[in-house]
Amino acid sequence: MADLSLYRNIGIFAHVDAGKTTSTERILKLTGKIHKTGEVHDGAATTDFMEQEQERGITIQSAATTCFWNDHRLNIIDTPGHVDFTVEVYRSLKVLDGGVGVFCGSGGVEPQSETNWRYANDSEVARVIFVNKLDRLGADFYRVVEQIKKVLGAKPLVMTLPIGREDDFVGVVDVLTKKAYVWDDTGKPENFEVKDVPADMVDDVDSYHEQLIETAVEQDDDLMMAYMEGEEPSVEDVKRCIRKGTIALDFFPTFCGSAFKNKGIQLVLDAVVDYLPSPTEVDPQPLTDEKGEPTGEVATVSVDQPFRALAFKIMDDRFGALTFIRIYSGQLNKGDTILNSFTGKTERIGRMVEMHADDRNELSSAQAGDIIAVVGMKNVQTGHTLCDPKNPCTLEPMVFPDPVISIAVAPKDKGGSEKMGVAIGKMVAEDPTFVVETDEDSGETILKGMGELHLDIKVDILKRTYGVELNVGQPQVAYRETITQLVEDSYTHKKQSGGSGQFGKIDYRIKPNEPGTGFTFSSSVVGGNVPKEFFPAIEKGFAGMMEEGPLAGFPMLDVDVELFDGSYHAVDSSAVAFEIAAKGAYRQSMPKAGPQLIEPIMKVDVFTPDDHVGDVIGDLNRRRGMIKDQEAGTTGVRIKADVPLSEMFGYIGHLRTMTSGRGQFSMEFSHYLPCPAQVAEAVIAAEKEKKAAKK
Repeated sequence: MADLSLYRNIGIFAHVDAGKTTSTERILKLTGKIHKTGEVHDGAATTDFMEQEQERGITIQSAATTCFWNDHRLNIIDTPGHVDFTVEVYRSLKVLDGGVGVFCGSGGVEPQSETNWRYANDSEVARVIFVNKLDRLGADFYRVVEQIKKVLGAKPLVMTLPIGREDDFVGVVDVLTKKAYVWDDTGKPENFEVKDVPADMVDDVDSYHEQLIETAVEQDDDLMMAYMEGEEPSVEDVKRCIRKGTIALDFFPTFCGSAFKNKGIQLVLDAVVDYLPSPTEVDPQPLTDEKGEPTGEVATVSVDQPFRALAFKIMDDRFGALTFIRIYSGQLNKGDTILNSFTGKTERIGRMVEMHADDRNELSSAQAGDIIAVVGMKNVQTGHTLCDPKNPCTLEPMVFPDPVISIAVAPKDKGGSEKMGVAIGKMVAEDPTFVVETDEDSGETILKGMGELHLDIKVDILKRTYGVELNVGQPQVAYRETITQLVEDSYTHKKQSGGSGQFGKIDYRIKPNEPGTGFTFSSSVVGGNVPKEFFPAIEKGFAGMMEEGPLAGFPMLDVDVELFDGSYHAVDSSAVAFEIAAKGAYRQSMPKAGPQLIEPIMKVDVFTPDDHVGDVIGDLNRRRGMIKDQEAGTTGVRIKADVPLSEMFGYIGHLRTMTSGRGQFSMEFSHYLPCPAQVAEAVIAAEKEKKAAKK
């Protein structure tokens, strides 16, 4: 049996271009997993194995790999940085025990770092921080540490300090042991010397050393008392305290270096082993019932418990479907039969593999703490719980954001539609934020995703991987409708046609709900005027109609329906009659409730050089944007704004033109707001035209 205390399940996450994949490459080289380092800019990085990743120099899907350091087994997941692929980060963090947050030494805390940090906070993942690229022009370790405090509201615990800046960056000082690690110019990670602290840094190192000890001993009252009385704690004691505080998320050990130049990576690996938790030291996953409500029980990480695992990623490759699973408890052997508690079906485990990016090693068994892939599972999707059929359970499921942008696609030739159907089926299983629908009126296939880049990559994968050429329509915005006024109304459904008839009368109030609450239904009927058994039918009738609003047929949001009276007939009333009454009531009352078109507003974060700030702000204002914040950095200005999605199509092209190619931006969905009258009129007219054309 493997010793779980020697396991570390970690993810590497950061903003686009902060150096996650390069850091992963260096870790794999240092641990002897690969012998030649691949570079992202040459398209040769181990974990970027998709053609699209190699061409664009970005990571699109998270890749898993396993390596060893100081007798510890590290299961590492390299995650993407682009906001369009945050689901990859979110679902990876969900199954990891610890993380390495990588920040760019010159860019600092960038927009996507914030989103990923927030996800990691939500998942309560312990982290160490690595400030990378300190050999770059404009890199400043101390500034990034300040940003981590201000922007992320986190408490960095500085463990290493840089020796030299930019081109003169040669190594780091370990603040705890007060030793300097200096690398030579060969660029090889193993070519370093351990020296005394450079004379000009002694005061700084002493001051940071004192801060480090003071912060660490706060975790242990006895040590703290001894320290107050002038007794210096041992290095082992300090490390034990740092580990305790890191796991409790009280602070985040912060390291620095340059992954590209192979400087400082060893200390980060030591920190992963020393300070990040093993699978048994993390709060166990809560178990839930079928509806997703917590049962109060937890999945304790232990080999002796019944088998429990979470499927967190599906990937289709040349050998068939791979289901990535994190095993929380128990053991899994080849040939075992397991239960998928979501579908209620059992599956037999054929082949299990340990992944190294897109290579694999066959396994005959796996145990609690492992992250492995199972080949050829049929009905498993992301977020499903796999468990022992004798001990069924459900682990806390994953919640994914709704897509905000859609495009219509059609295959270029007749034979392509069947191929497209099969390919899209596989892609939807892999990515829960990629949704596909068929427009019933026009028969068009609608692809929905998290952003233009997301859909662009999907169309590219369909073309290259599956050989399906597509005609792509204009991007469409996910408009919604809501109401602005309270309406009190009554509706009677009455039908008599020989034999027993249908009868249902309801008195109801429809009113606007709090933004973000969706549709809610309540009843205040007294005296049994409408029997309780008909309430679900009435709710179902209203809920079913919410898919199509009265203005332009967009789904309705934030509506509250209260049933306060009604009447029924002892013979003619049935659930169906009351459901039909609710549908009729919806059609009758919604147009009276002040329906309004609402549009998705995006949280936009733009980075621009100083000399283009005016142009960028002027352009955002023209796009109906609300400027929220401006923050000056050393290399430019970050502008935060709320902008309607409909105004943001093709924005990257405009931004590059305005800023001579130096601007960049990221955006994510924030909330819905009412459309201005002229925009609403144009959208409603366009929708009506579309419907008329289809008829």
